[in-house]
Amino acid sequence: MKLLKTAFLILIAIYFVGCLPNVDPKGATYKSNSPFYITKKPEIVKHILVPAGTKLVYQATAGLEGEQDKMMDEENLYEIKVENGGTIDWAGIPVNWIYKFFNEDMSGFRIYPDFEKMKKENTGKFAKMWYECADGMGITVKSTADWSANLNNISDVESCGVNYQRFFKDDKKMQNYLDSLFSELKKSAVLKIAR
Repeated sequence: MKLLKTAFLILIAIYFVGCLPNVDPKGATYKSNSPFYITKKPEIVKHILVPAGTKLVYQATAGLEGEQDKMMDEENLYEIKVENGGTIDWAGIPVNWIYKFFNEDMSGFRIYPDFEKMKKENTGKFAKMWYECADGMGITVKSTADWSANLNNISDVESCGVNYQRFFKDDKKMQNYLDSLFSELKKSAVLKIAR
């Protein structure tokens, strides 16, 4: 049984890596022709304050590809990538990459912290638990118009890395970890609002 579970986890990991934008199965990155916009000043995008120089990548649109001279409709946004060492404050954690789930049946996004800054700046339980995953965290939401740490919109923590997945409903340890992570996220987001 343990071998079967391990094999299944490996398949899920391969699936997630295969779904990452701008990455091919061989591990090489490539240039996408998707339309994108680089912010010229701080902007509010999906209810998140992003710094100047943030790359906003949109779903392919007929006749549009490559860099655009203005922001496009947020409904078509699928990736926020903060480059050049910048970060977004998300529930008190410095993050630099957020992208929409590719599975249209799932409402949410995957979010990645800047692990170097996170380790130095954050000592709370939420940060420590996320750091243990050493990967992005999947967040399910009620409305994909809001990618912030708005607790009224966040439904659940869907995953943390490949080792913790809601998909494995019978794995109590995994489910308890995700429940605890979600609980700590709520505390962290409330503390952030109170500051």
